[in-house]
Amino acid sequence: MKKSNKEPFISPLLYWGAGKSAKAGHPTFALVRENTASNPEKSELIEIFKSSGVILLNGDIYHHESLVKAIKQVDVVICALGSPEQVADQVKIVAAIKEAGNIKASVRRSIEAEGIPYTYLVSNGFAGYFLPNLGNVLTSATAPPRDKAEIIGDGNPKAIFVKEEDIATYTIKAVDDPRTLNKIVYLRPPENILSINEIVSLWEKKIGKTFEKTYLSDDQLLKKIQESSSPLNLNLSIVHSAFVKGDLTNFEIKASFGVEASELYPEVKYTIVDEYLDQFV
Repeated sequence: MKKSNKEPFISPLLYWGAGKSAKAGHPTFALVRENTASNPEKSELIEIFKSSGVILLNGDIYHHESLVKAIKQVDVVICALGSPEQVADQVKIVAAIKEAGNIKASVRRSIEAEGIPYTYLVSNGFAGYFLPNLGNVLTSATAPPRDKAEIIGDGNPKAIFVKEEDIATYTIKAVDDPRTLNKIVYLRPPENILSINEIVSLWEKKIGKTFEKTYLSDDQLLKKIQESSSPLNLNLSIVHSAFVKGDLTNFEIKASFGVEASELYPEVKYTIVDEYLDQFV
């Protein structure tokens, strides 16, 4: 059986989602690797889980028996995997769901082929990943620049940015909602549909400076994608799709296949990009 050799990691969606689920009164279980649960660096997060009523289950996506055992204890599975290395491995969860035989909602094509009722949640751009670098994932910035910015493409296509905690809130809202059954739930909070140029402009106003701007052309980005190895090439492909082609916003959500989260749940006060950037001033 294949074992993961990656460092212990807790997905931000698992962290926020489990807490939101427990707070909403759902009996909530979180699957974590044994080495994550025993890692001193993760002890504070583990204690937060426990204190909020989340029940921890030891298991691993690469250990089929542990997945099946965990899934048999629940009736809804929320898949929080999202790293490029693990996207294809989500089929392992589907296989475990099929064997467990007790799930009403979860992870795409293979789920439909198995006849498992589902809800897909399209979170779009994680605020914590794209906003500190103003959309330029080629940098390792943890806070926006203060003098100049390199913009991918021409900076004009609209993209969508959602704070991870808000993604978790919408996810838990969708769990018990019959309107989301066998639908794609798109997170498109209207005030967070912005171009990179608009985000850079917001930041300039906050710090009172006008930036020197350079632009990475479409051809230059495609060349970088071709020259890069995994997972950077996948990350850059996503950036190309979102920030150059505008694929996050260039289609209409039709009732036949999807719903929009902020329309379904207008009571949710999501964090707007302008507010999110305030923490860096």
